[in-house]
Amino acid sequence: MNNHFVQELIDRFQIEQKKNDRSGVYAITQRMLAYNSNKIEGSTLTEKQTASLFDTGTLSAEDALIRAKDVEEMTGHFLMFNEMLKTYDQPLSHELIKRYHYKLKSGVFEDIANGYPIGEYKNRRNRVSDIVTALPEEVEARMTELLAGYNALPQHTLTDLAKFHAEYEMIHPFQDGNGRTGRVILFKECLKNGLVPFVISDDKKIEYYHALNTAQSKGDYAPLEAFFVEEQTSYYQQVEGFVLPFDAARTTARNSRQKTEEIER
Repeated sequence: MNNHFVQELIDRFQIEQKKNDRSGVYAITQRMLAYNSNKIEGSTLTEKQTASLFDTGTLSAEDALIRAKDVEEMTGHFLMFNEMLKTYDQPLSHELIKRYHYKLKSGVFEDIANGYPIGEYKNRRNRVSDIVTALPEEVEARMTELLAGYNALPQHTLTDLAKFHAEYEMIHPFQDGNGRTGRVILFKECLKNGLVPFVISDDKKIEYYHALNTAQSKGDYAPLEAFFVEEQTSYYQQVEGFVLPFDAARTTARNSRQKTEEIER
C-alpha cells in the first residue's frame, strides 16, 4: 500500500507542478513543509502568509511588518522543494545536498552580507545546543563517510533515515540552513525508497528535538524513528484524499476498521 500511495503521490506532485496547480497535494505540501520547517528555525511568517507567498508571490498590505529574511527563506524553500522533486530518485551526494542549500539560501541577503557560504559547506565554526558540531575542516571528510555508508545500503528503511538525519544534523555542514536541508532530504529519501513521506510539525518541535538529541547523544534511534512514524501517519491522513481516487469500498473498509479499533480500546 505504501509503494502504491508514494508512486501516486509522486505522479500528482509532477502533474500539478507542471500545471502550476495550486489546489492539490503539491501546493498543500509546499505550504505545509515550508511553513513548518522555517517556523522550527524561528520564522515569523504565519500559515496564511506562507500560502499567500506560494500562491501569488505577494503579501497583502496588512502583512507589511515582516522580516525580509523570512520572506527570502520561505521563497527559497519553495525552490528547494522543486529541486528535490526533480532529483528525488538520485542518490545523495555532496553536489546534490549543496544544490538544495543553494536553492534555499541564494536569495537571502542577510546570509550573503554575513559572508556565509551559499551552496557550499561552512567556513566558520557553529554549535547547536549541547551538540559539538564538526569543525569546518572536518566537514568534507565526515560528509563523505556518512554518504558512503548510507549509499552502500541497497534499500533504505526509516531506521536508516533516522540514523542519517541524526548524523547529518550533528555534522551541521552548512553555516545556516542545516535543519531545513536535512528535513527536505528526509522527504526526498522517503519518496525514493517508497516510504510515506512526512512533514515535521512546528507544534512537535520539542518532541522532535528530544528524539534527535537522544539519537545523537546516546545512539538510540528508536524514539526518532517512532516520531517519524507518527508524522508519517499525520501527513498521510491529511493528503490521502488529494492523492488516491475516491473508492467507496476502501472508505467503507477503513471506517469499519476504525470502529473495530475503537471498540477494542
